[in-house]
Amino acid sequence: MTQFIVQPSHTLQGTFRVAGDKSISHRSIMLGALAEGTTQITGFLEGEDTLATLAAFQAMGVQIQRPAKQEVIIDGVGLHGLIPPSHPLDLGNSGTSMRLLVGLMSGQAFDTELVGDDSLSTRPMRRVTDPLATMGARIESTESGTPPLKVKGQQDLHAIHYDMPIASAQVKSCLLLAGLYAQGETSVTEPAPTRDHTERMLRGFGYTVKVEGNKISVQNGGKLTATQIDVPSDISSAAFFMVGASIAPNADVTLQHVGINPTRIGVINILRQMGANITLLNEREIGGEPVADIQIRSAPLKGIQIPEDQVPLAIDEFPALFVAAACAEGETVLTGAKELRVKESDRIQVMADGLIALGIDAKPTPDGMIIQGGQLQTGEIQSHGDHRIAMAFTMASLRAEGSITIHDCANVATSFPNFAQLAQDAGIDMIVK
Repeated sequence: MTQFIVQPSHTLQGTFRVAGDKSISHRSIMLGALAEGTTQITGFLEGEDTLATLAAFQAMGVQIQRPAKQEVIIDGVGLHGLIPPSHPLDLGNSGTSMRLLVGLMSGQAFDTELVGDDSLSTRPMRRVTDPLATMGARIESTESGTPPLKVKGQQDLHAIHYDMPIASAQVKSCLLLAGLYAQGETSVTEPAPTRDHTERMLRGFGYTVKVEGNKISVQNGGKLTATQIDVPSDISSAAFFMVGASIAPNADVTLQHVGINPTRIGVINILRQMGANITLLNEREIGGEPVADIQIRSAPLKGIQIPEDQVPLAIDEFPALFVAAACAEGETVLTGAKELRVKESDRIQVMADGLIALGIDAKPTPDGMIIQGGQLQTGEIQSHGDHRIAMAFTMASLRAEGSITIHDCANVATSFPNFAQLAQDAGIDMIVK
């Protein structure tokens, strides 16, 4: 079982590019496979999650080549060109793959079974399977609504309008992708903005998407046309180094080519409210996605009440932000983040347990946490196989009094394959065992 053993480090320095954006990498494979023509992708994240998506489409007859590192070439088969896989599609640890694919598979002419690892097999899927059922999809799951999911083909899907009860980009994307196959106009209203990579990429492939306020709509009958995609660096991966450079003494880090999609920059907004010294350089747009280089220097952080309107814009970054709060002066309060309890782990409880183990006063609440800034001590952390927990506590070492041992870190490879190497190169004293 993989462990990170991290010693107190003196600073964080360097200019480098973190892993490619996972959300965009997933979607580029899915839409490239369903497009007409050849799609070329550069900057692709070669993590276990995205490779599970890639393998799923190969199993359904799509020719996909990987001529060089982070490069993918897809010979698209069109919206109706997939063929039945000979075995269940194993999506590993990837909730994104499972929730988006169940929408796409609902519109196919053949049956499919979607399976995953032990962690994914405990994650709730009714939030997508229930609205899909109202569109006419037939999906079997366990009694508790978890995977494996058996999707029946040859269903006549019909368009619906769905008012999402909670803000979720995965639910929105699932229904929009099912809407490509449903008769009529499928629309989704979201209670708060969530990442809009699916809408941007559909447009990039030439498909019409209507956005009116918080309502997003697609009409069936269109087609996807192959394109070129340059995947920006993942702000969720960048977040760990943003927090690390903020809390480390004498730090100066520049992260290159990071996606700064407005629906994803909650981590920048929250850190700036805490007093972080963050500068966006060389802002530009690539393939419909805004990108910038991000410079972060050391700064004294202060505790804040995290604005609830920022929570959906930073939902994956809270493990790192909890470490920032532990190193801040005063109290940080998070509310409105119940979604964190159904991620790869219960991130509220697991982060609270870890912070407490390192001597921090952290009180979990049903929808967030109250953290008193303090001095991180030495200790052992159980990451429960959650990659973001493991990476967050790696950054905590920058302000710890002694070594931190983090257990069960193998899944870091799912989202950020070269994390340990980049962290070591930037100045973190860590051993991977």
